[in-house]
Amino acid sequence: MNSRTPDAILPEAPEKLKQLSERLSGRLRSTIEADGPMPFSEYMERVLYEPGLGYYSAGLHKLGQGGDFVTAPELGPVFARCLARQIEQLAPAMGAFDILEIGAGTGRLAADLLQALDVPARPARYRILERSADLRRVQEEALAEAVADMEVRIEWLDAPPAEDWTGVLLANEVLDALPVERFRLGSAGIDQLCVANGATGFEWTARPAPDALELAVRTSLGEGLQALAPGYQSEICLLLEPWLKEVSRSLLRGLALFVDYGYPRGAYYAPERRAGTLVCHYRHRGHDDPFFWPGLQDISAFVDFTALAEAGNVAGLDCLGYASQTMFLMGCGLEDILSAGMQLPQRQRLAFAAQVRELTLPSAMGEKFQAMALGRHLDLELRGFQLQDLRHQL
Repeated sequence: MNSRTPDAILPEAPEKLKQLSERLSGRLRSTIEADGPMPFSEYMERVLYEPGLGYYSAGLHKLGQGGDFVTAPELGPVFARCLARQIEQLAPAMGAFDILEIGAGTGRLAADLLQALDVPARPARYRILERSADLRRVQEEALAEAVADMEVRIEWLDAPPAEDWTGVLLANEVLDALPVERFRLGSAGIDQLCVANGATGFEWTARPAPDALELAVRTSLGEGLQALAPGYQSEICLLLEPWLKEVSRSLLRGLALFVDYGYPRGAYYAPERRAGTLVCHYRHRGHDDPFFWPGLQDISAFVDFTALAEAGNVAGLDCLGYASQTMFLMGCGLEDILSAGMQLPQRQRLAFAAQVRELTLPSAMGEKFQAMALGRHLDLELRGFQLQDLRHQL
């Protein structure tokens, strides 16, 4: 554990979980001792996904009120019902189609979405690409009852589909978990921020950025670099382009929809955002220390939506829309869904309204979260972006 973390604001971890973290930390320390300072992207990958010990691999309760953070689907069915309206617009143009969800969490979105879709708009298959065996088990339980009476095949995949398919790819809060490089603008150029062994735990260290990282930073920031002072640090996801190409390679025709917290590039690398966007979540508390009990907390970085649009272009996908989560949900019929919810008994009505507030208020998820649609061979004006389309900001 890193002693710089203010323990007073973060709950103490149970002893059994501390032991898991110590085992993971021991592996990381051994790697650093053998190979030298570890690029942060490697550290992030391992603390999240190390088999049996990483945050998403060790069977921890991560999502919902009893976990470390709450995603939009965990609030209730409103988010899924809005997505259903967007898919129903697409369904007639696609014929028989599949839905591929990447990183399905607890399975709540899949269950609520299938129940919300009109029968003619239900997919032939709902496929889930999930790295975590623990989460797969949770998803299986969530979906077993939800789809018991539906003629929909549920499949779990270890890799993106190899065969061509038509349909909708969904990724809700997935991109923020792709490992990122951290960089700093030094007096002599661009530095790569790495992880080293310290006296009380892991600590930051810097070295000149490798050529690939320096080129990526200079290309992405362009003339914006001149406005940033020495000491400025941030993140860049070098995996985004190859990852998107791989997951969308076999999508013959359809839509890839991404919802996540992030900014267009101009805001992402704004001078005032000089500490970057890295955020950690532990028991519903956000903080900025990725070395706090490695493996027991979520680590993520905001998404550069300009980079996502660029990666889509390289992958042969057209950017069909970009909006705040609030305006995307409104475009998908949120007002009608809310009106229907107001017909429920009082307790359910209040819970329904609370969902809508959390999803749409600027102080909650409404502005911080963004939606982007990338399409292949689709000639439609998507309803989710009819009220707002911010592609000009990219």
